[in-house]
Amino acid sequence: MIEVKNVTKSFQKKNNKKKIETFLADDNISFTASEGEVLGILGPNGAGKTTLLRMISGIMKPDSGEILIDNMDYQKNNEKIKKNIAFMSGNTKLYKDISPYELLKMCGEYYKVPKDKLEEIIDKIIKRFNMESFAYQRIENLSTGQYQRTCIARCLVHNPQYYILDEATSGLDVISSKTILDFINEEKSKGKCFLYSTHYMEEAENICDNLLLINKGKVIKYGKRDEILKETNTNNIREAFLKLIGESNE
Repeated sequence: MIEVKNVTKSFQKKNNKKKIETFLADDNISFTASEGEVLGILGPNGAGKTTLLRMISGIMKPDSGEILIDNMDYQKNNEKIKKNIAFMSGNTKLYKDISPYELLKMCGEYYKVPKDKLEEIIDKIIKRFNMESFAYQRIENLSTGQYQRTCIARCLVHNPQYYILDEATSGLDVISSKTILDFINEEKSKGKCFLYSTHYMEEAENICDNLLLINKGKVIKYGKRDEILKETNTNNIREAFLKLIGESNE
């Protein structure tokens, strides 16, 4: 289980008068995500989604609050937690001079996947994501969809329990998006847990079990889709989100 308890993260920036001011990227955020669950984290650009996921993945530290993965915190169990997590963002940068196959092999070696099993695992992943036609091409020559499939594929090598995906389908065509969404459903059926950040509201409605709606660093609603629609008296999550933003600004 992933537990996020009252997590806050601030940064400093220059305002229009070129003075330094502090702003909250994430403000007192709490939620849980369990095995076999896809939790959608929804909000516009700048809402705080990426900062939140980076803290949960151990890339950043919160200013306050607590993040527990299977009742463990990063301070005492950093290596153990990260072996059980895969993190991917829509703008993930890969080594351009190697092939997807070489990347998968490198990831497997990094996570100390047994050598006698690694080749079999890579072969299954390549077939799973229909990568046969470009598995040995240089990454810099891949199309956007091929690149994104490679990004996702590298997350599977060490068989993590938790997937943290930030805008995984951003900018992809329908076929590439479907490949990734099908993968999420398959892994979910195996009891894997996903934190799925996106600004595609309709996509999230179809794939997520629970939704965390955030705006300007604050949670504006957390719960199941049908519960949110009922509480807001709306027909879809996009309408609900816009209504909630309006209410928070009144």
